Amino acid sequence: MSLIIWLVIGGVIGWLASIVMRTDAQQGIFLNIVVGIVGAFLAGLVVSGGSINNSGFDARSLIASFIGAVVLLGIVNLVRRGSVR
Repeated sequence: MSLIIWLVIGGVIGWLASIVMRTDAQQGIFLNIVVGIVGAFLAGLVVSGGSINNSGFDARSLIASFIGAVVLLGIVNLVRRGSVR
């Protein structure tokens, strides 16, 4: 069940990050989910000090996941186009 929750929340966070970065039209739901999950994972590593199992599910982790997804989208845009929008 937790995998499904990761996918749903990762998809929503990735979708919101793609709206903020104005890349929603160029990518589909699959890339939104991937960016949301990877961004959340990387931000979780940074916020929790390297361990992803210590952090609970709260507003701080959601905000960190969103910021991680936005940063990851910026990096993906930089690599794909050569500049950030």
